[in-house]
Amino acid sequence: MSRYTAITEADLEAMLREIGVDSLQELFDRQIPEAVRLPRPLSLPDGLSEQDVYEHLRALAARNTSTEDELSFLGAGMYDHYVPALTDMLTERSEFLTPYTPYQPEISQGGLQVMFEYQTAISELTGLPVSNASVYEGPSAVAAAGYLAKLHNGRRRLVYSAGLHPHSIQTLRTHARGYGMELVEVPLTGGVTDLDAWASAIDADTSAAIFAQPNFYGAVEDAATLSDAARRAGTSASGPDSSANGARRTTASDGRGGGPSDVGGPVVIAQVDPIVLGVLKPPGECGVNVAVGEGQALGNRLDFGGPSFGLFAARQEYLRRMPGRIAGETVDIDDRRGFVLTLQTREQHIRREKATSNICTAQALNALAGVVYLTWLGRRGIVELGELLLARTHYARETLTQLEGVERLHRQPVIREFALRLDCDVAAIRSRCAEHGVNPGADLHALTGRAEDRGGLLVAITERRSRTDIDRLAEVLEAAVQAERGAAVVA
Repeated sequence: MSRYTAITEADLEAMLREIGVDSLQELFDRQIPEAVRLPRPLSLPDGLSEQDVYEHLRALAARNTSTEDELSFLGAGMYDHYVPALTDMLTERSEFLTPYTPYQPEISQGGLQVMFEYQTAISELTGLPVSNASVYEGPSAVAAAGYLAKLHNGRRRLVYSAGLHPHSIQTLRTHARGYGMELVEVPLTGGVTDLDAWASAIDADTSAAIFAQPNFYGAVEDAATLSDAARRAGTSASGPDSSANGARRTTASDGRGGGPSDVGGPVVIAQVDPIVLGVLKPPGECGVNVAVGEGQALGNRLDFGGPSFGLFAARQEYLRRMPGRIAGETVDIDDRRGFVLTLQTREQHIRREKATSNICTAQALNALAGVVYLTWLGRRGIVELGELLLARTHYARETLTQLEGVERLHRQPVIREFALRLDCDVAAIRSRCAEHGVNPGADLHALTGRAEDRGGLLVAITERRSRTDIDRLAEVLEAAVQAERGAAVVA
């Protein structure tokens, strides 16, 4: 007997009669246009037994190549960090694995405390007083921060650095079109955001100024200078069209974004990599108003690019504009410490027009993995990890740029990822390296689509990549480049 109670034929007839149709098919015919209907049955194979399904899925899984099967230097937002056994042990406990949303605080103290502890860890990491728990993933966190800025000051323009992750840019464009914002992209110079173009693009109608730290090309930005320049430009600008020095508009406004506001400068938003905040100055100490980012590197595996979770932290004045849920600490009638959901700003909780997010997945289980991982590392551990990445990235960059046909894409400081330029086809190089069990990194042009990124290879280093591994990469990459150059001459 099913655990779910289906409707009876009488129930179905009563409902159809109430809405004025004779059958379900008539209901579909009225609602779905002929042009989008499939005029034939779905082409599906016959069903299989459980044993046969298992064998089929096992064969499919065997076709995959994981970071356990090859020497991988892939990154570009998702990284092959070590996940301690402690993380799996805690996240697989039924108390955390199976519950949904902690609507009833009296029976959800464990889940609420996890949220509270997670928020505390992210606030300490970013240097900002308020964090939520959490958002869907990194790119949607960027878009949500842009919407927060719109709600905060009512302005119509979002200025962003070309150093943002391309997936974040795409998500920002999609959301901005929906809520009537204009986007202005500021180019990079020498691997970092062009400061003059940045200041010129920001005007009195700029809602938010957004950059990445480090940026997508691995370069460490001067976060304090960018924040200060954005604030000064936004408060002193007098005209609504100051985009110059190469800054380009990428989306036209439909006029629904609202006019300029007198609430001060734009909201300064930084897309941060949490792993490197152990060695970089926290965004909150650099004048950043809102820090967002991808949390996958904090105790979450790659797993086909997800699932992961998004970080979102801000200054106190943005508290009621933040998306998602915020857990708070309180005391009960017996003066015992307890936890509650303090704010819930998703549209499933409040009126749609008042909501700050339409994504109802908080990824709380993944955020639990994040706080377990940060606790496992500790204050000293995250610094030591950052220093290790710094040293190994420096070694890898110096080693690889000694190879013929390989050069730096920029000369800016890097921490755990860096961009190279090859003098031959990157896709072909990656294929040649794969034949030797090495993934040398990500094809920049394939990710950004920018002409200037042709020949670009983005190489990521984690603590799982030793100096021996880096030497192996150099050996394989050198051979692949030379072979490809030789093949090009013959052709």
